[in-house]
Amino acid sequence: MEHSVNEIQISYREKLSTLQSLSLSNSQEVAQLLFKNWDGNTIGVHESFKILLLNQSNKIKGIYPLSIGGISATLVDMRILFAIVLKTLSVGIILAHNHPSGQMKASEADRQLTRKIQQGAQLFDVKVLDHIILAPDGRYYSFADNGIL
Repeated sequence: MEHSVNEIQISYREKLSTLQSLSLSNSQEVAQLLFKNWDGNTIGVHESFKILLLNQSNKIKGIYPLSIGGISATLVDMRILFAIVLKTLSVGIILAHNHPSGQMKASEADRQLTRKIQQGAQLFDVKVLDHIILAPDGRYYSFADNGIL
């Protein structure tokens, strides 16, 4: 009896050279980049979660939109998050999501999720450099700046 199985193929292709990309050094630069790459029409409507993927020099490999949720929450699937991180051979990540309400405080759920992602990242020697919360009015909250990371 012959058994067939699927062949797994993993690939990562850069359209833009990471060597030519920005190197981020502070939360303000990260927030500016995120606002430029967030849908301004929906930032005040529903929560979204994205990850910035970085190389060893903190140069941006890309931004991945991980989830789109409801008015007050969005689901983050850890398996998909780490599949993206590993597939892109990223060594650093910055987490980002928005609060449509404009609340500039990390909720307990935000803190728990960040800790869970940090624990998983340690297994792969990936650094979680920050978690940024964006508000529709242009303000932001940085976990790193506030000593949470």
